[in-house]
Amino acid sequence: MALSILNNIPSLMAQNQLAITNQSLQQTLFRLSSGSRINSGADDAAGLAIADGLRANISALTQSARNASDGVGALQVADGALAQVTSLLNRAVTLATESATGTVGDSQRVALNSEFTAIKAEIDRIGTNTTFNGTAVFSATPTSIYLSDGGLSSTVSVTTKALSSTGLGLGAYASGALALTGLPTANDTVTINGTAYKFVAAASAAGEVTIGSDVASTLANLKAAINGTDGINTANADVVAGDVSGGSLTITAKVAGAAGDNITLAASLTGNVGGWVDGAATLTGGADNGDLSTAATAQAALTVINNAIADVASRRGDIGASINRLQAAVNVIKNQTQNLSAAEDGIRAADVGQEVANMAKYQILTQTGIAALAQANSMQQSVLKLLQ
Repeated sequence: MALSILNNIPSLMAQNQLAITNQSLQQTLFRLSSGSRINSGADDAAGLAIADGLRANISALTQSARNASDGVGALQVADGALAQVTSLLNRAVTLATESATGTVGDSQRVALNSEFTAIKAEIDRIGTNTTFNGTAVFSATPTSIYLSDGGLSSTVSVTTKALSSTGLGLGAYASGALALTGLPTANDTVTINGTAYKFVAAASAAGEVTIGSDVASTLANLKAAINGTDGINTANADVVAGDVSGGSLTITAKVAGAAGDNITLAASLTGNVGGWVDGAATLTGGADNGDLSTAATAQAALTVINNAIADVASRRGDIGASINRLQAAVNVIKNQTQNLSAAEDGIRAADVGQEVANMAKYQILTQTGIAALAQANSMQQSVLKLLQ
C-alpha cells in the first residue's frame, strides 16, 4: 500500500465506527433512563403504533370500569333506599292491622292514620330526593352505562323505576278494561295515562307493541310494554296492567289525589275496540287505598300495603340483578386491562438486563475506539522517517 498523507483512511474508519458506537450508547442510556424501549418513532415505528393503540384501549377500558362502578354505586343507593321503604311499609302493616281490629276507637284510628300519612309522605320524599352525583336515583327513564375499549362499545341499560306512594298503590286510582274484538291494525294506537302505545308487526322502539298471533297474546304484549318488561319500553310507574282475561286487559291507572279522581284514556283502533269507544273514555277513580280511618278501609289498605311490599321486593331483585351484571362487566374489563397492559409493556418497556449489558459493551467499544483512533493518527507520523 502506498504511503499517503492526504487522507488518513484508518482514522476516518475509526471515527465512523466510534460515532456509531456513541449513537448506540446514547440510545441505551435513553432506554435505561426512561425505562422505555421506544423513545421516538425511529426506535420502532410499527411497535410505537401498536403500543399507542393498546394504550388508548387501556384508557377507554379504565374509564369504562369507573362508569360501571358508578352505576353500581347508584344502584346500591337505590337498593338502600328501597330497604328503608320496606321498613316503612312493614310499619304500615302494623298500623293497618291495628286499625282493622274492633277494639280500637275512632280517635285512635285518627292517630294511626296520621302516622300512615307520614309514612306515605316519607316514601314520596325518598322517591323524589334520593340522588347520586346530583341525579335522581328513581326514574322511569333507563340509565345507560357506556362501556368501550376505544373501538367497540356497548351500553348496559339499568332502570330503577319512579318511586312514590301512589305508584305503589297507596292512593286513589282509576281502572278500566281494554277489550278487543279482533287484532289491531298496524299503527293503531292506545293512550294510557298520557303514554301512547302503537301496535306494530315487530316492536323495536319505545312506545311500540308487537301484534301477536291472537287477541290474548297481543294484549299480553301490551301489558308487558306498560310494565316495562318487554325489553323495549320503559315502565310507566303510574299505570299497572292487570290480568288478561279472554279478549280483555284490565288496567289500573294510579293517580295522586282523593277517591273519585278521574283519568282519561284513549284508544284509536281500526274497528277492533270493544270496551273503549274509538276516541276518549273517562274512567272514574276507585276508593282511596291510603286510609286507615275505619276498620273497613284499614282492611282494604292492608292488602294494598302487602302488594306494595311485594312490588318493592321485586324492584330490589331487579336492581340486584343489574348490580351483579355491572360487577361482572367490571371484572371482565379489569381482566382486559391487565392483559392489554402486559401486551403494551412487552412492546414498549425496555429490557433492563439487556440494556445494562449493551451499555457495558458500548462503553468498552467507545474506549477501544478512542484508542484505535489514537493509533490511526500516529500511523501518519511514520512518513516523517522517510524525510530524515
